[in-house]
Amino acid sequence: MNSLLENVTVWKQNSIQIEDIYFDPFGIEQETHDARVIFITHAHYDHFSLEDIAKVRNEETILIIPKDCLVKSLSQFDKNHIIVVEPNQNYTLGDIRIHTVPMYNISKGFHPKDNHWVGYQIEYNDILYYIVGDSDDTEELEQTKCDVLFIPIGGTYTMNVEEAARAVLTINPKVAIPTHYGSIVGELSDGLKFAQLLEGKIPTHIYLK
Repeated sequence: MNSLLENVTVWKQNSIQIEDIYFDPFGIEQETHDARVIFITHAHYDHFSLEDIAKVRNEETILIIPKDCLVKSLSQFDKNHIIVVEPNQNYTLGDIRIHTVPMYNISKGFHPKDNHWVGYQIEYNDILYYIVGDSDDTEELEQTKCDVLFIPIGGTYTMNVEEAARAVLTINPKVAIPTHYGSIVGELSDGLKFAQLLEGKIPTHIYLK
């Protein structure tokens, strides 16, 4: 498991870093300007934060976004450094292979399917990562295979702990990492509950303490 999580960091909400690849940077404390690529799942402020993006971007950074993030993105990026994506599509960016998975709520109104927001399945360094974003346990989610799964557990806007654990068992990754809890929504203890539900079934790794 250690090799799968090498150079992986998880901060608040869905803020994830894999080497120089960032997803939904939020709560970034230091200016590093080391991002080669920044992926944005959707337009909510805790996932699409221009303030945090500015701390990690540089002149060569590529920003990957859903369509409704484009106008605000142009305040920091020129069009040549922006890739607008849609769900259920495949993209290649250098050594990164990308598949966009629909990200939406089933019984809540916070993340409508019609917004065309996305989670990202990426293949990088021969490892298949899946960053779910703010989703419920959807059919598309359960059909997306991966080695490393980043899945929300906080409830209210996403799956809760029990729903996320059931989804993990269906996807069957090599390791599952809980996200989207312990700050805006969800308790820090939810990470431990998630790990306990999967103990002996799927390895987990908790970054938030």
